[in-house]
Amino acid sequence: MKKIEAIIRPEKLHLLRDKLDKKGFSGMTVSEVKGRGRQKGIALQWRAGDYRVEFLQKMKLEMVVEDKDAEAVIELICEYAQTGEAGDGKIFVCPVEEVVRVRTRERGCGAV
Repeated sequence: MKKIEAIIRPEKLHLLRDKLDKKGFSGMTVSEVKGRGRQKGIALQWRAGDYRVEFLQKMKLEMVVEDKDAEAVIELICEYAQTGEAGDGKIFVCPVEEVVRVRTRERGCGAV
């Protein structure tokens, strides 16, 4: 199994969630997060002058999928979360050794 963590723009979440649902990938955890990447935030101008927003609002999408499904999920995220501009986000993929469903104590892929 693989854990896929994707940091994406907030406005892309609903479309991405719908596309993942339609492909059968409905289990996910979503968190509101703040962060910055290579651009180190953004510079803005206002009447009072210039200022910098260091940490931008993002959404963190976490999913655990079978190894065979990981590439399909990554492709969906790239396709529907991309704008082509800096700040589109990142995807991190990690191995998952075990999953346990708390209610039944079921283990493995069936517990996802």
